Amino acid sequence: MPENTEFNIDQDKNYEMNEEKASLETDNLVNEENAEISNNVPLDNAGQEITGEAPSGEKPTVEIDPLDAAKAEIAELKDKYLRLYADFENFRRRTAKEKLEMISGASADMVRTILPVVDDFERAKVSFDSSTDVEALKEGVDLIYNKLFKTLESKGLKAMESRGAAFDAEIHESIAQFPAPSDDLKGKVIDEIEKGYYLNDKVIRYAKVIVGA
Repeated sequence: MPENTEFNIDQDKNYEMNEEKASLETDNLVNEENAEISNNVPLDNAGQEITGEAPSGEKPTVEIDPLDAAKAEIAELKDKYLRLYADFENFRRRTAKEKLEMISGASADMVRTILPVVDDFERAKVSFDSSTDVEALKEGVDLIYNKLFKTLESKGLKAMESRGAAFDAEIHESIAQFPAPSDDLKGKVIDEIEKGYYLNDKVIRYAKVIVGA
């Protein structure tokens, strides 16, 4: 075999060996780079790569600062408190106004009812100056009194019947004690100094009485 032919064969062998060596070195570099990249990627407990995306079907959880959550809750409670306080103040003012209007209306109604009696008294005063008939004047005063009392009765006024009744500290006010004219009047009212009155079954003035001892 000629020398040139042997030289060419040796050259081909060297070329193949160098090419194979270069291919191995390239593969090693690629493997090293892949290993370095894989070391920098975080993995979960199952060894899977964490990509930052939530698993399919699940929403990513957003972490909330507890301080911000507390501030938001306090602001909401404060707003509710202010609204409730404003509603209560409006209710209180409205109730007070309605109460005053009710009292004022009741007073006006009572005055309107008594005004005709006042007119009768004014006419009686004129008669006192011009008339000398005492009996007629007395009769006129009695009529005015009865009219006034009936007007008050229509509003729920009722007089107490205290004379001869047993003394009751709930409705009577004893101003003196005198010897009873009879044994059956001991501890009972023997005289009435000032009459007591009920208004709709409630005592509005105690009777001032003298009690038999």
